[in-house]
Amino acid sequence: METIKVMRAEEEWQRAGAYSVRIQGMNRQYHIPLRDEFDEHDGDACKYIILLDDEYPVATCRFYEMSPGCVKIGRVVVLPEYREMHLGSRMIGEAEKWIAELGYREISIDSRVSAVGFYEKLGYSRADQEVFMSWNFECMRMYKVLSS
Repeated sequence: METIKVMRAEEEWQRAGAYSVRIQGMNRQYHIPLRDEFDEHDGDACKYIILLDDEYPVATCRFYEMSPGCVKIGRVVVLPEYREMHLGSRMIGEAEKWIAELGYREISIDSRVSAVGFYEKLGYSRADQEVFMSWNFECMRMYKVLSS
């Protein structure tokens, strides 16, 4: 795991690494059409965390402002062969650091129902008990308030 590096992606060439992980992890694995995987939030206004294994992108997430003081983390993807290596929690932690540095205090995440326990371990709470569909996944809204 010493070879895993963190990249904060804001430039297009860096975002390409995030897109690569999402294409492999979502488009290819779950057959999500590119038009559905990439949306109006992707681009210059969005920030991306990418984890690199010897310069190869293996995990990513993105965040963008929802309202003053609040961001949404989404498109959290770890390539299948890198799962169970705690990269998801490392990536979310890196995103939270950057989010705090930018002055945001609240984070929202739409979690797959199967990942709710993962986010709860990271300090996130369920916004309510509502389950909704996002693509073919059952999801719940979660949030976290960052300490100052």
